[in-house]
Amino acid sequence: MSQPDAQFLADFADALNRHDIDAVMSMMTDDCEFHAVAGPDLLGKTFRGQQEVRAGLRAAWENAPDAQWLDGVHQVVGDRGYSESTYSGTTADGMRSEARMIDAFTFRDGKIAVKNAYRKQRPATPVNNG
Repeated sequence: MSQPDAQFLADFADALNRHDIDAVMSMMTDDCEFHAVAGPDLLGKTFRGQQEVRAGLRAAWENAPDAQWLDGVHQVVGDRGYSESTYSGTTADGMRSEARMIDAFTFRDGKIAVKNAYRKQRPATPVNNG
């Protein structure tokens, strides 16, 4: 299997933005890990394996149905990769978040083994619908 490159990460970001869970999961190893930006542990909330990661990503998209990762810049160095982007999303209760973030990836066998998300802490703001 070929080594992921910047285009691989751009394609991964595109799948995330389409909320295409099957495409996203096809780019991750069977024993993948996703460390979310928030949670009780040092690494936030950790999801392990295809089933948990799938559920964790779906929950994130359900929490912010318009979630997008914009202005992506992607880099790969050996078995590591980085995507810097602007996260943008609105929760069901009308709170809008927008902040710069980075995903740090570890690759194995041509796929993502670890997706570790970091995001600037910025208060969400109410959406003005009027």
